[in-house]
Amino acid sequence: MRASRAPSIRFPLIALAGLCLLAAVLAPVHAQEALRTEGDVASAQGLYAAEVPVNSQTEQAREAGYARALAQVLEKLSGDAGVVNRPGVAQELRNARGYVDSYDFRQDQGLSPAGAPTFRTMLVVRFVPEAVDTMVAALGLPVWAQPRPKPVLWLAIDDGSGPRLLTTGQVNAARSVLDRAQDRGYRLGLPSGGAAEQAAVGAIWRNDPAAVARASARYSPPMQLIGKLYRSGAGWTADWTFVDSGRVLATRSVSDGDARRAIASGADVAADALVQRYAKVPPSEPAGTYRVAFTGLRNAEDYLRVSAMLQKMPVVRRIAPARADGQRVEFDLDLLTGMAGFQRMLGADAPVVAVEGVPMEYRIR
Repeated sequence: MRASRAPSIRFPLIALAGLCLLAAVLAPVHAQEALRTEGDVASAQGLYAAEVPVNSQTEQAREAGYARALAQVLEKLSGDAGVVNRPGVAQELRNARGYVDSYDFRQDQGLSPAGAPTFRTMLVVRFVPEAVDTMVAALGLPVWAQPRPKPVLWLAIDDGSGPRLLTTGQVNAARSVLDRAQDRGYRLGLPSGGAAEQAAVGAIWRNDPAAVARASARYSPPMQLIGKLYRSGAGWTADWTFVDSGRVLATRSVSDGDARRAIASGADVAADALVQRYAKVPPSEPAGTYRVAFTGLRNAEDYLRVSAMLQKMPVVRRIAPARADGQRVEFDLDLLTGMAGFQRMLGADAPVVAVEGVPMEYRIR
């Protein structure tokens, strides 16, 4: 059954300039209330889509899911696993609904430890790329450019019977690290597992990344995530090395009681190294205090409209009234990314418009 139309949503204060884009963002959100048929399963595809578990299909659960899904998208775009802790991000996640292009629900079936069937409702959300990009630029978040590399995962596992190489024939065993890599916005490949590649297990176990790199020469790009997983006490330990063009960029050792979590940790090792080397922060003005004027205020209601706008903008960290004279008021604004970020956050529905030719001055509509 195809999705029925839902009521139009209201775009938040970071709406983009331009009526065409505004119309696209204000388009109705499409909801899928029933299970899709086989072959038409809702899933998150691309950097601007994410899926999160929800307890129900109520509006309240959906709103909370939007915020978590947008956080995932920002993580993929920036490559930063801690992006939600950056200034302004948590505040703007509360406006997540305004970025939504469409959404679906999906039911995932599984088995409990006792063998009973279990069901989990997933909310699949697709966001408007242009709107998200504007928010990313306004907040000064790093951007991990595309296309992104696909490093080869060379993982040897010793469960007590000797180390063995994880290859394309054992993709299910690598599922946790492959999925975690996609959460971080990139993909990992696996070696095919030929005889020569199987011999690389010894190099992995003796921590010889140069030998592994030679075994990986047939694959592109020349990047390897090298790991060995072995039992440690009551749990598991994974030792990781990330290599880019023969250069070791990162090493890390992770212990966990769950082997799947220990394996998944490798995706974070590679992502952190790649982001540190390749992610770029978009150009912006320096953070600081700027004197910004607003003119044409006719009454207290106009003043309150401007104040409410400023209080809701995540790039505005502090507001201090500086001067008032007739229909003009000036504020000292502590801006996260300067006036460039402030201007990006103003959209077609903002109560003010820039005064042409006069820096840092806006006129109320």
